[in-house]
Amino acid sequence: MPDLEKFTRIDAIALPMATPNVDTDQIIPARYLWHAKSDGYGKWLFNDLRFNEDGTLKPGFILNQPDYAPAEVLVGDRNFGCGSSREHAVWALHDYGFRVVIASSFGDIFYNNSFKQGLLPVVLPEAEVQALREAIERGNSAHVSVDLQSQTITGPGGFSTRFEIDPFRKKKLLEGLDDIAITLTFTDAIDKFEAAFEQNMPWLKNP
Repeated sequence: MPDLEKFTRIDAIALPMATPNVDTDQIIPARYLWHAKSDGYGKWLFNDLRFNEDGTLKPGFILNQPDYAPAEVLVGDRNFGCGSSREHAVWALHDYGFRVVIASSFGDIFYNNSFKQGLLPVVLPEAEVQALREAIERGNSAHVSVDLQSQTITGPGGFSTRFEIDPFRKKKLLEGLDDIAITLTFTDAIDKFEAAFEQNMPWLKNP
């Protein structure tokens, strides 16, 4: 029944992005939105920040630096994922390989969409996010560990903290269940309700 990749714990290279108000058009430009999800959106992640018009890499963009290219944890700034409501922004991050985004705040729609696609958005106090980014920047290919079961994050330089998450969303990520899959876990209850409904109100039954 699981439809998404189960998320329990990840230990991976972290990408520090100290830019506030990273909007969804920066994450995935609107001109790519007509593509099907199956086309893979990772190749267009941060497209206009990563690439020149001729398709060559912009060496100044952090994701193009060899130490950070394999990152699976993104440590951003406040209001990450703001702007227009597009699931494609989450698709692009997840398809590229990111599994966690840590920030002091998120755009509401981006935050909600993340859970639907198996991407874990973690909200931490701004001072902690800054401390984690700075610790990553001081390291070399610095790793960050995120444990969903214990709701803890550890990083370089002795960084350690705990984060909050809605219990229902935590359950869905741990078990790899999307909205449809979680609904199907109530199949027996739904069948019982429908049977009782038809019995009590037979005149409503379809001919």
